[in-house]
Amino acid sequence: MANATQTKKRGIFNRFLDFIEKYGNKLPDPIMLFVYITAAILVASAIFGFMGTTATHPGTGEKITVVNLLNAGGLVRILTEMVTNFTSFPPLGLVLVVMLGVGLAESTGLITALLKASILKAPQKIILPVIVIVSICGNAAADAAMVVLPPIVAMIFIALGRHPIAGMAAAYASCAGGFAANLILSLSDPLVYGFTEPAAHMIDPNYVGNPMINYYFLVVSALVLVPVATFVTNRIVEPRLGKYEGAAEGVGEQVTAEEKKGLLWAGVSLLITGAIIALLALPENAILRNPEDGGLIVSPFMDSLIPIMMILFLVPALAYGKASGTLKDSKDLGDQLSKAMGGMGTYIVIAFIAGQMIAYFNWSNLGPVIAIKGAAALDSIGLTGLPLFIGFMIVATLINLLVASQSAKWAILAPVFIPMFMLLGYDPAVTQVAYRIGDSITNPITPMLAYFAIVLTFAKKYDPKMGIGTFMSSLLPYTIAFAIMWTILFSVWYLLGLPLGPGGGIYLDK
Repeated sequence: MANATQTKKRGIFNRFLDFIEKYGNKLPDPIMLFVYITAAILVASAIFGFMGTTATHPGTGEKITVVNLLNAGGLVRILTEMVTNFTSFPPLGLVLVVMLGVGLAESTGLITALLKASILKAPQKIILPVIVIVSICGNAAADAAMVVLPPIVAMIFIALGRHPIAGMAAAYASCAGGFAANLILSLSDPLVYGFTEPAAHMIDPNYVGNPMINYYFLVVSALVLVPVATFVTNRIVEPRLGKYEGAAEGVGEQVTAEEKKGLLWAGVSLLITGAIIALLALPENAILRNPEDGGLIVSPFMDSLIPIMMILFLVPALAYGKASGTLKDSKDLGDQLSKAMGGMGTYIVIAFIAGQMIAYFNWSNLGPVIAIKGAAALDSIGLTGLPLFIGFMIVATLINLLVASQSAKWAILAPVFIPMFMLLGYDPAVTQVAYRIGDSITNPITPMLAYFAIVLTFAKKYDPKMGIGTFMSSLLPYTIAFAIMWTILFSVWYLLGLPLGPGGGIYLDK
């Protein structure tokens, strides 16, 4: 009877999350899960390749055929490109390079001292909202924030006496799920617009927009998602995780004299390093600017963000370590760098398997065929107006579970939906923003985004028994809450006919 009462009090949503957690934890280890998905991709490629399944690319008219990877040619390619699939797996270098800097900053004690001197002295009510907005805006650095922020936020939470997994989930979900929101122009804006304008020219060769056609909506989205993510963390995710029983990693309340000295030198070194980077990027004709137009959005600077982020962690960590005494000599430095990377073994194995999986999925053409047929299915339903755009967002959301690349999906969907909606009188800007919403919502939970496995690996540091189900049940509430809030925001914006950004509106005639 007590159990029945307790279950009733938990509510339907918590029972749903309990179901996800229970059966999700029955899934294999992430490494084996990727192995099984890889095997399923190979089998699907063989079946649909044998059937001759095809789809016609709406932009180029090219016939795309599913490729059988289990025939002689496919097996040869699998064997000869296995090493390349691993070494060219994008998150591999990104994670390892960034973690060199972040890991040294953690092992020398810089991050702990910085937390004690700044964040932990701030009012606790504002700490989580600040973390959320920083995580959302972190997508300006593309995928790097998904790697850098979760472990740092976990340290902040544990120092506050809160559950580190809740902090990690909040940071990752805000960064990944809020990928279509920002307060500043990010790399995604010109990337997505690069497919939007050519698609619009299929209907109107004179159409001219700009990468900021969604900017107003993205800014409001960022501000709206902050209280949503804060509420989900405080009221749903952290209560489900319960009280954290682990050690607080030696984070005290007072900053010692050695730590103060280290922070001073770390700050000085950061200012000097930042000034050097600014000199390389800000002046006209600076070497990190785009040599053709002098811009920064698409430039060597953006291509260098990962090593720049490593340097911005590494240099202050070195200065802090020498000044505070936690780094005594070069041998000590080597030991600490090795320690910083020592926990990345599981990730490297996952990267190897995931690199093969994503390569096979791309080779098979299953992704574009599914996307094209999904778009055709939506077109055949015959929806109009706001329901049409909501249906489009749902299609983008579902496709995102299979194809994580934002640009790869939009390259396929833009030539279908931009012209179709333009013929109905809609500005390309509204179609683009609807796609970006759908593309973001399921980012935290899609297994095709390799950072899910990376952050799960980080989470196991605090709970070695952490399963996929427990972690998924901590991320799913953000996906659901973001989907609801973004649908409401988009609907209000659509019904009021507000401008989405400079040069971008809802209708072509406005």
